[in-house]
Amino acid sequence: MAGKKQFDVDAALEAAMIQFWRAGYAETSVDDLSRATALNRSSLYSSFGDKDSLFLSCLERYVTRYGEKYDAALSGAADQPVAAVRAFFEVALSRIADPGLPDGCLAVQSVLATPSLSPRAAQYAQEALGLQRTRLRAALKAGGVPDETTFAVHIAAVNQSLAVMSRAGVGAKQLRAIVEVSLDALARASDAPARRRASAHTG
Repeated sequence: MAGKKQFDVDAALEAAMIQFWRAGYAETSVDDLSRATALNRSSLYSSFGDKDSLFLSCLERYVTRYGEKYDAALSGAADQPVAAVRAFFEVALSRIADPGLPDGCLAVQSVLATPSLSPRAAQYAQEALGLQRTRLRAALKAGGVPDETTFAVHIAAVNQSLAVMSRAGVGAKQLRAIVEVSLDALARASDAPARRRASAHTG
């Protein structure tokens, strides 16, 4: 049928996303994308637009995929905030441990590569990291964690650093040790109000 695409658009976007994720925006050429997707330049441009447009589509795909995983992890924060944050970190740690995926985080890499991105893509990447802080703050507030804003910024920063450190070759054991430090601090902060109430009752 005339005009009907003769390839799997979803598979092509996935392949392009992995290419950008592995090599970065600046180091990925249209020829690289053509090889990764098994599409010629004409098909790439007619289906996805120019390199900037394709990158933005890939970044949106990545952010949506992992955003849904983070939201699911934090869904139990009202009852068990520490367990929810542990599950939140596990999203990143599982991604890092997956041998079928590149190291690092496409959103973090994109923010670091802001000078080479289009303004639209750079803004979207920055908003994605901001959204992570927002979802953490809401979850921690629901869980009654004191100073939830500070903890949200801290946890988001640690989570993003895991991606950078994994790309630099830091092993899974060390990354998990870093996570445990943050979880321990969160647990102590979460328990503090209960300890104060107990002390007031016994004092």
